[in-house]
Amino acid sequence: MSHDTSSYGLWGLVILNSALFIFFAFTFFKPQTKRDWRTLGTFSAFVLALFVEMYGFPLTIYVLAGWLQSMFPETDFFAHENGHLWATFLGVQGDAHFHPIHIASNVFIVAGFILLSASWRVLYLAQKKGTLATSGPYSWVRHPQYIAFVLVMFGFLLQWPTLLTLAMFPVLVFMYARLSRREEADMEAQFGDQWRAYVASTPAFIPKVSRFGGQQAHA
Repeated sequence: MSHDTSSYGLWGLVILNSALFIFFAFTFFKPQTKRDWRTLGTFSAFVLALFVEMYGFPLTIYVLAGWLQSMFPETDFFAHENGHLWATFLGVQGDAHFHPIHIASNVFIVAGFILLSASWRVLYLAQKKGTLATSGPYSWVRHPQYIAFVLVMFGFLLQWPTLLTLAMFPVLVFMYARLSRREEADMEAQFGDQWRAYVASTPAFIPKVSRFGGQQAHA
């Protein structure tokens, strides 16, 4: 088995791609509080871990090399195109970038950034007026920004799974859930009955299907 040594050790691409996506997240999220910075920081750690393995050092490939080679003896896993492990496991032929899994990953990532941007605009205007954010994405769920980060991370897992990011994902989801509970306690203290009425009508993370149907019917 010959290794494509040029596939990894591309630390310039690690820095460029990490900086690009972290900058996107910063631009769409615009952190202001310590909680916001903590959210962005953990997301940044996930992104950095992803691109280190994608272009720098393929830790997952090295750890699983023996098992992978026994399962797929004709595959050179140190060639960059074979780092798309879902495609390899499913026996995808041709360029993995055009497989439905990879396309779906891009959809999740783009949708996450769009949701992050839309949520920030509503939250910014509400904070500026000193009111509760209840319109736009906040009319569907109480924590659209956390959902947006999870969508982006899930998209990256579909695109390029690694042992480290697979381990980090549930930890970060749990952390975001804890942050949301702290945020809700702050909102209840600030808005009282208005917040409790909002909680009674709006789910935390999973939007009600009837809410979308009602909006369509009203439109």
